[in-house]
Amino acid sequence: MLVVLEKQCLKKLRIILQSNYFYLFLMLFVAILLYFNACDKSKYDINDDVIIGTITSYYIDTDKLVITIFGKEKVLCNYYFKDENNTFDYELGDKIKLFGKLKFPSNNSIFNGFNYREYLKYERINYIFDIDEIIKISNNKSIMYKLKNSIINIINKSPNKDYLHTFLLGNNKYIDKEVMESYRINGISHLFSISGMHISLLSMIILKLLKNYKFKKEVVILFLLIYMTLTDFLPSILRSGIFFILIYLNKKFNLNISMFKLMIILLFICVLIDPYIVYKIGFQYSYTISFYLITFNQLINKSKNKLYKLFIVSFISFIVSVPITINNFSQINVLSIFLNIFFVPIVSSIIFPLSLITFLFPFFNNLFTILINIFELLSITFSKIDNFIFIMSKISTLFILIYYIIISITLYFLSKNKYKYIVSLMFIFVIHYNITIFNKVLEITYIDVGQGDSIFIKFPNDKSNILIDTGGKVTYGNLKNNYSVGKNIVDYLKSMGIRKLDYLIITHGDFDHMGDSLYLIDKFKVENVIFNCGEFNALEKELIKKLNKRKVNYCSCVKELNIGKYKLDFLNTKVYDNEDDNSSVIYLKFNNYKFLFMGDAGEKRENDILEEYDLKNIDFLKIGHHGSNTSSSKEFISKVKPKYSLISVGKNNRYGHPKEEVLNTLKSSKIYRIDLDGSIMFKIKNNKLKIETCSP
Repeated sequence: MLVVLEKQCLKKLRIILQSNYFYLFLMLFVAILLYFNACDKSKYDINDDVIIGTITSYYIDTDKLVITIFGKEKVLCNYYFKDENNTFDYELGDKIKLFGKLKFPSNNSIFNGFNYREYLKYERINYIFDIDEIIKISNNKSIMYKLKNSIINIINKSPNKDYLHTFLLGNNKYIDKEVMESYRINGISHLFSISGMHISLLSMIILKLLKNYKFKKEVVILFLLIYMTLTDFLPSILRSGIFFILIYLNKKFNLNISMFKLMIILLFICVLIDPYIVYKIGFQYSYTISFYLITFNQLINKSKNKLYKLFIVSFISFIVSVPITINNFSQINVLSIFLNIFFVPIVSSIIFPLSLITFLFPFFNNLFTILINIFELLSITFSKIDNFIFIMSKISTLFILIYYIIISITLYFLSKNKYKYIVSLMFIFVIHYNITIFNKVLEITYIDVGQGDSIFIKFPNDKSNILIDTGGKVTYGNLKNNYSVGKNIVDYLKSMGIRKLDYLIITHGDFDHMGDSLYLIDKFKVENVIFNCGEFNALEKELIKKLNKRKVNYCSCVKELNIGKYKLDFLNTKVYDNEDDNSSVIYLKFNNYKFLFMGDAGEKRENDILEEYDLKNIDFLKIGHHGSNTSSSKEFISKVKPKYSLISVGKNNRYGHPKEEVLNTLKSSKIYRIDLDGSIMFKIKNNKLKIETCSP
């Protein structure tokens, strides 16, 4: 009776699973889940100063301990060590009580930049908790946490713990940032995130070891479930683990579900477990690449040649991941197609298996270290080859849709030996790569660099790209820099599709105006550098050394800069005794709009400018010296009469900028402040103004 009932149930299940309507329903359900999850509310209140939870992860970042706990919900917690002797004596699974203060994660204040608040939201984290005191309530009692702690303790004893953490637990935070950046540039960073390749190898090892055991596949499934739990259900592991289980069930019960439909079921299950998973870059790469490799498996298996197969896999993986790569990193490296052919076998056949062996048998550490050092050296070397790197602006949703339609059609024809259709791929690349030349908009962006200045001017039709100052994060005492404003500027330029700066203008030699110019010259192509009038200080001399080394043109104390039918006027008066008053003051007239950039010029310089130049009815005034009361005198402001005033000032800066008296002087204009409004962009097209802000 039961057997008959089972057969009937399986028959009905097959009918359902073969129906196209069922998969349409699944896709609709996914869409509904994504929509309603956007309204997810926190269970904590911003005023809560005590929280209790279980430690789910932790790591030490220089002088800071970063803990993730789960109480009412996940919370990211920061604890700054008081001295060098502080240690962390807790383990995963321990229940702790924290005293401190909740705060919102920082939002993105630079256009197209990394949005930390959004990133944490997708991790189901609504708040950050700054810890004052930690008290342990109880020790870990969970078997899974005990197992993970044991694994972590073994890994931490190894000199290669950075890669063991990466390959065994999917945590690549320990790998050197420069090395990890080289992996990303080369398009091989996926090798250092646990993916389907690693899961397949682990599964294969278990199957080989249990080849004579009847329930070996069931053992693999059990292992995958445990492994997914140990790695906190990382998107790529979740995707590959569930897919293995689906394939097993499909064969076990003879359901005859196509691989294409299995991928839809996979998406449904993953979204059901974590509705935010589709927004995570790891899942985007993993699912998209897997989907196309499975869908166009015929193209891969056309030849028995292993090198051909590896090339096709690498080629498909590259082209289908292009939109994801561009929208996250603003550049693609075509060389990565061939680098993957070279690096994938090394990692999959040598380094990854050796990491498992080293974990079990530590006397292999020396050999593992040698291989890793060689691998890192090769990666860093290849990453410096920039001839095949193409910088592109972020892609719209419509463009992405069109791209994947063209990709799918192209791969279909390639599988039919119609190679001429590959031209369609080249066409779409060429169109997007050159899209900036059709932009007839003047864009002036005041970039958030904290307490400093950086202004980007992009002239219509890509005629010229100019950066005024680079900012520079100043440190005091033992405080550490957690980020580089120079990197933020470079990332912003790339996200806008900017491939070079025609001019870098250094208004003067203060660190908060040019401190990150050294980084910029190293990481971005600059054609010319313009310095202010007066003697070069130590920082400017250091920059000049680098300019000479890189053969970049530079000059100082210019009067004007011609950009087609437009020009920048440098309002030079005389050489002053202080660096602030020697700031380059720049005037730009674009159609009927007037811009005035004051650098750090003080009242004395303002008076001299008024005597020598006729400046009236300025539309956009970049306020001098970050709103200090040494600039922006009442006389000067009453003469130039700005319509919009822009103050480049850092949040909670130690100088108390902008000063209240300056704000009162500017009250007749519309005031924008970078500490309140984030980066600010003024766009002028067809003589119409549009203002955009990026509020932090």
